[in-house]
Amino acid sequence: MTVLDLAELRAITAGQPYPLLFVTVSGAHLYGFPSRDSDVDLRGAHLLPIEEVVGLRTGRDTIDTGWEQDGAEIDLVTHDAFKFFRLLLSRNGYVLEQLLSPIVVAGSPAHEELVALGPDTVTRHHAHHYRGFAQTQHRLYAKSGELKPLLYTFRAYLTGLHLMRSGELSAHLPTLAGIVPEAPGYLPELIAAKAAGEHRAATGFGPGDDRLATDLATLEAALEQARASTHLPERPGAADAVHDLLVRLRTGRS
Repeated sequence: MTVLDLAELRAITAGQPYPLLFVTVSGAHLYGFPSRDSDVDLRGAHLLPIEEVVGLRTGRDTIDTGWEQDGAEIDLVTHDAFKFFRLLLSRNGYVLEQLLSPIVVAGSPAHEELVALGPDTVTRHHAHHYRGFAQTQHRLYAKSGELKPLLYTFRAYLTGLHLMRSGELSAHLPTLAGIVPEAPGYLPELIAAKAAGEHRAATGFGPGDDRLATDLATLEAALEQARASTHLPERPGAADAVHDLLVRLRTGRS
């Protein structure tokens, strides 16, 4: 699925067992390289009622559900606010991208407040998240030879680089390819090729093995240099504000 119907997705999320703080689109649609057979990754946060937090019988802190819609798999994963907020404050770029995703399926005033706090949760240590994610995806590419993990590898390096240098989060690979100087010129070719199939092989597209190894090594070195020289802080500045938001949500004062 390359074109999203947000009204349909909104209807799908309406039947969740707990109130939703937000649901956004993540994955290939957020990253700018969905295929015609791509799954739709919906991610977000829900709010457990107070009696399922303080009592002996606690509610589900993660809910993972899936559907098939018009031939596409739709996967919805939400975390309870406590778990999501803790992840957000622990250099987890994945949940930061979910929070700041511009493709919003469902929102709330709490979501708007959290989005405003999002930039102040970023630290220099997010570079470690993006380097680790890129390395994992590169290993998957080495095993499968598919375009998808290769594009995920580039996306992670470039997101991390741009974040360290500017303090701004961008998860959209076509945009990053145009604003990060180290981005190789063949990325648009790889993105166009991947649109034809989620598991399409990289054979015949982009660089040879030697060029690819050189380019990825350049990106990893650049990310480490950017981390070392960034003006981003050691610790998230929004921790107290995020704590206060959770207390207000739990006690019904938000």
